[in-house]
Amino acid sequence: MNGIVNVVPWIVLAAAICGLAFAAYKFFWVKKQSEGTEEMANIASKIRQGAMAYLKRQYKTVGIFFVVMLIIICCMAAAGMLTWFVPFAFLSGGFFSGLSGFIGMKIATYANSRTANGARQGLNRGLKIAFSSGTVMGLTVVGLGLLDISVWFIILKAILNNPDEIMAAMLTFGMGASSMALFARVGGGIFTKAADVGADLVGKVEAGIPEDDPRNPAVIADNVGDNVGDVAGMGADLYESYVGSIISTGALATAAGLGYAGIIVPMLIAAIGIIASIIGTFFVSTKEGANQKSLLGSLRRGTYIAAVISAIASAILIFTLLPGNTGVLWAVISGLIAGVLIGFFTEYYTSDSYKPTQKLSGSSQTGSATIIIDGLALGMNSTAIPVIIVGISILISYFAAGGANSFNLGLYGVGISAVGMLATLGITLATDAYGPVADNAGGIAEMAGLEPEVRDRTDALDSLGNTTAATGKGFAIGSAALTALALIVSYTEKFDESVLSLSLTNPPVLIGLFVGAMLPFLFSAFTMQAVGRAAQKIVVEVRRQFKQIKGLMEGKAEADYKTCVDICTKSSLKEMILPAALGILAPIIVGIVLGPNGVVGMLAGALVSGFVVAIMMANSGGAWDNAKKYIEAGNFGGKGSENHKAAVVGDTVGDPFKDTSGPSVNILIKLLSMVSIVFAGLVMKFNFVDFITNLIK
Repeated sequence: MNGIVNVVPWIVLAAAICGLAFAAYKFFWVKKQSEGTEEMANIASKIRQGAMAYLKRQYKTVGIFFVVMLIIICCMAAAGMLTWFVPFAFLSGGFFSGLSGFIGMKIATYANSRTANGARQGLNRGLKIAFSSGTVMGLTVVGLGLLDISVWFIILKAILNNPDEIMAAMLTFGMGASSMALFARVGGGIFTKAADVGADLVGKVEAGIPEDDPRNPAVIADNVGDNVGDVAGMGADLYESYVGSIISTGALATAAGLGYAGIIVPMLIAAIGIIASIIGTFFVSTKEGANQKSLLGSLRRGTYIAAVISAIASAILIFTLLPGNTGVLWAVISGLIAGVLIGFFTEYYTSDSYKPTQKLSGSSQTGSATIIIDGLALGMNSTAIPVIIVGISILISYFAAGGANSFNLGLYGVGISAVGMLATLGITLATDAYGPVADNAGGIAEMAGLEPEVRDRTDALDSLGNTTAATGKGFAIGSAALTALALIVSYTEKFDESVLSLSLTNPPVLIGLFVGAMLPFLFSAFTMQAVGRAAQKIVVEVRRQFKQIKGLMEGKAEADYKTCVDICTKSSLKEMILPAALGILAPIIVGIVLGPNGVVGMLAGALVSGFVVAIMMANSGGAWDNAKKYIEAGNFGGKGSENHKAAVVGDTVGDPFKDTSGPSVNILIKLLSMVSIVFAGLVMKFNFVDFITNLIK
């Protein structure tokens, strides 16, 4: 076994490099495609410059945070609360998380005009270019994630050569990735939705001009936002989910007594998933004139093939490395199936191919109030099935892995089901990241005045992108729940049984539960208000330009796009600080006040409420967006009707739901756990509850 343990990390490293190499091949293949007309290339260049300018300023702002946290973590390491590996791993996690989002945004801004130009040739050509850019994103995330994990494992094994010490050190690595992900998701989400809401309210509702009309000053900012929020933010988000699930499962393996074999199994499953994802990408194609179900079928074909390959290869792997625990295979399969089912039911509630969104479109006939009410109800209703799916997956994973005989083995099964759910993230994320590219392509087609059939094709791809984006968010939220559960257990493993008293009647636990359940709501309030404040500035600026720039509405003068981009950039960077601070400071404050028991209660409360809130917001927002597009396709009065205006209002409410607050909550519940684990030593030594208890005694 020792020989296998020495070889496996290198195999995992090779799989990571293979994924990155394929991503590089796709990156340069996309760049070779024609951008189309000079006007198309010029518009794409403005979007690219705006996105790059935003990211540079964001990384400078986040860099200050990382320097401060590095100093704090180094002080804790000097005091013996952490190993000296943690500060460097914290930096590497944050760096790779940010890099994955940066590369994804880079290819997305290259692919948008090329997708629009591809759509001039045919629907399949446009799909191929957009999906290739998504493939770059997906394989970059998993490739960099496994690269980080495998390199650190090789280093730590050579130095420590003790599975318990290795995983205790690696468990704290995810804080850097989680922190970067929260800044990227929140900042990018505020940027994109401020621009989107401002552009829609003034342009479509007040001025009555089409979406992505070049006369709208916020249209470039809107397209920039798609890249910095839905691509760069999403990449950083899923990077930390992916890494967190693998590391937390490895930590649970040591607690279950599985040693190195249990640690390397999730790493190998992830490596298999990369190869399976690469194979799956070759099966994505469509025909001209395909409807939404056919287009969805094209993307599903690739993801399903990857899932089947991953399941078969994982079976061989588990039977070889864990011959006494072959039930772990069913935990992996339950995670895979749960991910597919959550994606399917998210699609059911948010796609305009199904009744829930079609009925929501009909609510527009009685005004914007009813479409908002019904959209909220739809989102709330959609939470039941994912909760049931995750609950069943946890039960199957727990007992299949041996939970009836060993509590720790059962928990290992729960952790590895999260790895199974994320195993084929390479292609799953590709279907998600393709959406913003298709959205940008439609905007470029409109602004460049391309033929109507080109916009029809990009609209078909964009509508599909809304569904795949909603599906991807559901998938990310489901995996976040399982990963966060594994991290909570890993946190409890850091304390002796004599320290923890997790009864619900224990006041610190009960208070922690209340605080934790409240945090996703408070966090969502901060992010929603941030979008509202930033959007108000865009509304004022767009109205000003419509009034003051002579000839703008007649198409004789060009809008000042740069000012809107600058407003969104400054607002988002300022507004992201408070929500991010909440996620980082809350577990430290709760720990110092309530001690370890209060922290466990807080983590549990945040997980339960955050999971449901994130699903509700993502699905409500996705349904409102597609309800608008269903009307724009010619139903219930079509574009420009009163029904359409009501649907646009619903969509503007849903924008921060699905692209800012909802997806950020799933990062929050994992960041809370990561910060708690890093500061566990501090909380153990200094907390108010223990101080009062000792004082009374």
